[in-house]
Amino acid sequence: MTKKIVQTAGRDQLGDFAPQFASLNDDILFGQVWNEATLDSKTRCIITIVTLMASGITDSSLKYHLENAKKNGVTKAEIAAIITHATMYCGWPKGWATFNLAKEVWQEDAATPSAKDQYQASIFFPIGDPNDAYAQYFVGQSYLATVSDQQVPIFNVTFEPGCRNNWHIHKADQGGGQMLVCVGGRGYYQEAGKKAIEMRPGDVIHIPANVKHWHGAAKDSWFSHLAFEIDGKNTSNEWLEPVSDADYNQLA
Repeated sequence: MTKKIVQTAGRDQLGDFAPQFASLNDDILFGQVWNEATLDSKTRCIITIVTLMASGITDSSLKYHLENAKKNGVTKAEIAAIITHATMYCGWPKGWATFNLAKEVWQEDAATPSAKDQYQASIFFPIGDPNDAYAQYFVGQSYLATVSDQQVPIFNVTFEPGCRNNWHIHKADQGGGQMLVCVGGRGYYQEAGKKAIEMRPGDVIHIPANVKHWHGAAKDSWFSHLAFEIDGKNTSNEWLEPVSDADYNQLA
């Protein structure tokens, strides 16, 4: 069933100055003629556009009817063909004027950036590629970007909201451990037996060797940190169990 057209522009703009004209516009033209069932609304939109165009009326009233046509299913390809066809009969200048309005109405909406793209725009360091090599040690999606692979290896690790790595230990007989520098978003670091520490950009965490811990994003925020591996003797990583949902969900 076609939705009934209701128009109030006449009364809104001319109700006090010309009430009879306002009534003819709202009640007769739109209230009766536009709602007459013989022609559908899309067809009426096309007829109206061509008539206004042929009359040389290319002001806001034509733009309104172009917008109305789009709402009633006229596509960009269809309106281009309609204006081109009408131009052959009513003149080139009128066609150009109508096309200029139609381009505004059917302009391509800019693609909405993804959450990842929006977050990337908010931080300096690259997010990198999906961290597939270590996916089995993470809950949720993480990403890894190599910042430096010479002198001091530096990696930017990014966590989607809710993502965190498993409990793990940076083992070393001497030295070792890891340093984290938050560079974006909000997340947490927690050592076994201690309260979780919230991390925000600029926060630094020094992780001793042989200490069980985890780190990851808050539930409602992306999170990125630079990871610096500290030199040591006989270093290795031991990955352990995931952080339980019950414990993680207690964090704000």
